Amino acid sequence: MDTDVVGQLGIYTWGANSYGQLGHGHVEDLSLPRLADDGVRQTRQTRAVRLLSGGGGHSTVVSEIETHQTRQHSSSLQLSNFEEGELLVCGQNHKGQLGLGHSSEVRTFKICPLIGHRVAQVSCGWDFTLILTGHGQILTCGSNAYGQLGTSEPVSHSVQPRPVQALGEPVVGVAAGLRHSLAVTGTGQVYQWGFGLSGQARRALSPQPVPEHFTSKTPRLVPGLGHVMSHWVAAGSAHCACLTVTGDVFLWGSNKHGQLTRTETFLPAPVRLDRSALDGERVTNIHSGWTHLVAQTEKRRVFTWGRANYGQLGRTEPTSQCSGGASPGATTQWTRVPSEVKVLCGATQIACGSEHNLAIVGGRLLSWGWNEHGMCGDGSENDVSQPQPVADLRPILIGCGAGHSMALCAVNGSDGEQRASVDVEMRRSALT
Repeated sequence: MDTDVVGQLGIYTWGANSYGQLGHGHVEDLSLPRLADDGVRQTRQTRAVRLLSGGGGHSTVVSEIETHQTRQHSSSLQLSNFEEGELLVCGQNHKGQLGLGHSSEVRTFKICPLIGHRVAQVSCGWDFTLILTGHGQILTCGSNAYGQLGTSEPVSHSVQPRPVQALGEPVVGVAAGLRHSLAVTGTGQVYQWGFGLSGQARRALSPQPVPEHFTSKTPRLVPGLGHVMSHWVAAGSAHCACLTVTGDVFLWGSNKHGQLTRTETFLPAPVRLDRSALDGERVTNIHSGWTHLVAQTEKRRVFTWGRANYGQLGRTEPTSQCSGGASPGATTQWTRVPSEVKVLCGATQIACGSEHNLAIVGGRLLSWGWNEHGMCGDGSENDVSQPQPVADLRPILIGCGAGHSMALCAVNGSDGEQRASVDVEMRRSALT
């Protein structure tokens, strides 16, 4: 891919925007996708965006920036003449979750100056951010009210990204829950920290003590996974998930909405998801909203389970289960057991917000679930119970915040109203 093609791509954002997290320079919600504002271009170095993610009120973009060295990359989104891993941020920043060294709100994308660090992955919690570097180190910033930054120091928050020191080996994946954190290392070990789940754990497990991985401010090895090798982690508002190299999913934490597929209200240690619920197939990807999960299998099928009150499972409840007097979306056998969403078969990407989702299927962008702020992108604020196409976007990459959506798309040159001049050349003036 050459820079002419790169110039035809842009980041569309829509949904909740109370803190400027959409990057348009204002705080009005948008129920239709719109190209993000790149501000005044003081320099024009082309970027190749390769990761989009968001938190409660902030957004992050990981990009590659043009250099003068030529390298060969295998991915279509990894271009020659690009240096990997620059981080751009915008939105809510009252706890320093943007890592900019201050706590002022930012309404257009700014560069987070991580000198000497190449960013490999970012995961956003409600008001904090986990940054994984290319060397396997975790940097954290934002709120530490629940110990979610992984530091033993008595700090309430951090406006500067700070390293998590307690891990003795390189990390390959991170996941931020609402107020807790997960990491998986190169040797397949899973660590957890932050006590955002401790209250639920205490109530559910009393009089038994709460395990240390639910109460620690620094990373603690999650028990019960020593016999498997994990390579990916996902987090909900109060639950945790990991995916092993053999395609098994392990779940633990809150089961209030049936998201752990069990009947217990809380699981203190990981329990393997029975593959029979997925027709015996291996899982290749696991994604998590606040109270629901989405799994992709080896045959490219997509299964969902957990809370369903906003349509976030993307499937219609059977009539036989609706007639028993249960309120819509209540936890039933139908929501607790993984079930396939056939229209999503073959999805190349899936992203979960708090209670809404995006997917790329057959080159089309689909959305479903909670839509109070227009995050499903259909021009309304009505919840969407089944996956529906989003406008005429040609998606390349997708990501979600709690209540907003992001997509890197091919830009229609005639799209003047949506600022078609914006492409992946995002401003470098943001260092000031």
